[in-house]
Amino acid sequence: MIALRTEVILPKIENKLSYRRNSLMIGSCFSENIGNYLQNHCFPIKTNPCGILYNPASMADCLSFLVSDHHFTESDLFQANGLWNNFYFHSRFSDPDQEKALRGMNGSLAEGSVQLKSASHIFLTFGTSWIYRNNESGEVVGNCHKLPASKFSRERLTVEEMSDLWIDLINSLLAINPDLIIILTISPIRHLKDGNFENQVSKSALFLLVDRLVSIFGSDKIVYFPSYELVMDELRDYRFYATDMVHLSETAISFVQEKFNEVFLDNESNEILLRIGKIVKALSHRPFQKDSLPFRDFIQRQTDEILKLEIQYPFINFGNIKNDIIQNKGDIIFS
Repeated sequence: MIALRTEVILPKIENKLSYRRNSLMIGSCFSENIGNYLQNHCFPIKTNPCGILYNPASMADCLSFLVSDHHFTESDLFQANGLWNNFYFHSRFSDPDQEKALRGMNGSLAEGSVQLKSASHIFLTFGTSWIYRNNESGEVVGNCHKLPASKFSRERLTVEEMSDLWIDLINSLLAINPDLIIILTISPIRHLKDGNFENQVSKSALFLLVDRLVSIFGSDKIVYFPSYELVMDELRDYRFYATDMVHLSETAISFVQEKFNEVFLDNESNEILLRIGKIVKALSHRPFQKDSLPFRDFIQRQTDEILKLEIQYPFINFGNIKNDIIQNKGDIIFS
């Protein structure tokens, strides 16, 4: 039989994700896609407490804030383009109201800190080893917030610099949460603005970083998930990319998600996710007439199913699906 694709061997792990245990995701768009999918299916996961981050140094900064219960103050914010910002946070935390911006940043860090200390797994997706450094402070920034390029210097982190940073940080993580399993992955999204060659060198440095961390801490503590290889080797076709030919299509994201579930979800969680998924998919279809009798019957069926799941799985928070139902039909009341 002729092989039509190169199959990527997936890792085998004993300690799997569960609806009964918290987890945390930090990193690039890949982490955001997987994390949002799990959150939408009521998984107890926190995604990107500082927003989307791409380089290992900024990701390490975010985790250090969680470990130390760091709290930002007004002096840590700067105003630009009508918004209050912070270089460590993605622009989704920026706001015209300084107090609101600060509250959002500190609130997200507080939630992430609690999640980290009780997490069974943390997923880290490295996107690039290129960084931007603030010329004034010398610090690596997670987001430039559309400030002039002259305010930053661009450089690529060496494998040694990244290794030194992450060895210390992982030791700190394991000190506060000895049972933590760390999942590392390399984003399949290419940073072509860096240049084709420069992107390849950048990704290569990240692979060497992962290899070094696994060799130091062992595969029982650090697991590599081959998201990069799944896209580059198994899919390997521009049909699986969005129109910009850089980001992944919904089909590709779903494919990697299925592989992720296969590796990391236990049997109970897979069964629960499938049942919740049917409700999530049903609710994604918006009606033309919300007051029609068929739609009211439809909403009632989804409500009944959620109530059954709540009784069967009292450890799951179905708040986001309940809110979706309420927004669809405001007179539904959950006890």
